[in-house]
Amino acid sequence: MKRATAEYLEKLDAAAEARRQAILSAEDALEVSGQTYYVSNDGDDAADGRTPETAWRTLARAGAAELRPGDGVRFRRGDLFRGQLIARPGVGYGAYGSGDKPKLYAWDFDLADPELWELWDGAHHIWRLKVRTLDAGTLVFNGGEAHCRKLIPSYLNGRFVCRDRPDVPFDVAAEMTRDLDLFCAWCGRTTTAPSRGEDFPIPDFGPDALGELYLRCDAGNPGEVWRSIELLAKRHLIRVGECDNVHIDNLCLRYTGEHAIAAGGSCVRGLTVTNCEIGWIGGSIQHYFGTDPNYPQGGRGTVTRYGNGVEIYGGCDGYRVENCWIYQCYDAGITHQISTFGRTYHLDHVRYTGNLVENCVYSIEYFLEKTEPGESCMTDIEIDNNLLRFSGFGWGQQRHNTDTPAHIKGWSYENTAHDFRIHDNLFDRAAYRMLHLVAKEPESLPEMSGNVYVQHLGATLGQYGANRNGEPEMLIFDNQADETIARILKDAGAEVYEIEPDD
Repeated sequence: MKRATAEYLEKLDAAAEARRQAILSAEDALEVSGQTYYVSNDGDDAADGRTPETAWRTLARAGAAELRPGDGVRFRRGDLFRGQLIARPGVGYGAYGSGDKPKLYAWDFDLADPELWELWDGAHHIWRLKVRTLDAGTLVFNGGEAHCRKLIPSYLNGRFVCRDRPDVPFDVAAEMTRDLDLFCAWCGRTTTAPSRGEDFPIPDFGPDALGELYLRCDAGNPGEVWRSIELLAKRHLIRVGECDNVHIDNLCLRYTGEHAIAAGGSCVRGLTVTNCEIGWIGGSIQHYFGTDPNYPQGGRGTVTRYGNGVEIYGGCDGYRVENCWIYQCYDAGITHQISTFGRTYHLDHVRYTGNLVENCVYSIEYFLEKTEPGESCMTDIEIDNNLLRFSGFGWGQQRHNTDTPAHIKGWSYENTAHDFRIHDNLFDRAAYRMLHLVAKEPESLPEMSGNVYVQHLGATLGQYGANRNGEPEMLIFDNQADETIARILKDAGAEVYEIEPDD
């Protein structure tokens, strides 16, 4: 095993920066065989959109257009578009012009305006936004200089209570103890349709549920203190759904409380994401439900929060994410996943290659949870040549289940798979597991080769193995980590670097 010296770590930083700059300056890869439509900040939604001079203006107009397979929608570089884009089958979405990638943000406006805020509780420096908003995953200040700690109470027996003290009613002023604490007040509606079948009222955080937003800001009116305040709103930035053959290229997707690119259904075919920047994703409430036995922290009126950079939830065939820079995701940078609930799903021909993923809870996530025996499986999965750095060190680690992060997170499900390969990746430091690669049968485990492992000595390497007869052992990144990786992971040609405590 080698020592990760200061010089070596500097080389990793340089390699990541080189990859980042290559992605930011990537040439357009979108191919359009049909009609091209254009969108720009000085366009007009009443125009035909067929030339840069007659461009549309908004994401809403582009998403509502009657487009045909082979058509393309190009957004002008250097412009900023707000809201949500609804993708269409067979359509490509990319950039035109010169300069920075076109930016797509989920919320309707920047909150850095002193007229938007009013002092609500002077003794505790709590400000209230005058405009009601969708649930916010967090607020991001000055492009990432700071962000909020979001306060989320539990909901038990018809009332909100403190998450760690379920006998104490939740009080906004009492709980906002830190500068930049955030609380999004519930809109007041309830629903009886949570995700796990419980039949009792829970808070409704649906797509049209607007509530009040409270922010503790010790330095004064937030709109005066910060030059930009972006709200991660409860919207998927690009909603692909079950649309086949969608290509998304060279877009900058930031500041959404759900997923940046959301696809799913029985089988999504041909989703391709290339040369994109995707950052500050997730944190909005997906749903409340009763108690959750899957975590030691369960039993408190569990809350599930979004979100992922690029997600397919369901079956897929021909899914590719390549040459993207993905960072600061509350959940996963990239994922394919499904819990079958009595249906059969095939997740085939998946490629994650050449990406830089940083400061996400899970750099890459996958799982196939079979809720009953069936033929569902994953076939021909390849994860290669990615730079995966600092899993569990990003803002998403304010989640309650702090022991789940991993660079590649497969969870401990059946994960039936054939021809699954993970090779030539960099796994650079993890707050918890580096890898969580478990399947019911050993033949479903990924074949490992040529990966580079960099971790603090004494930290966790993770789990690799079959769980038919119980959970595989938790592996420690100790002085024999290189031998462990060769013996248990069977990673041919692996390079293993230890960071000693004084480094």
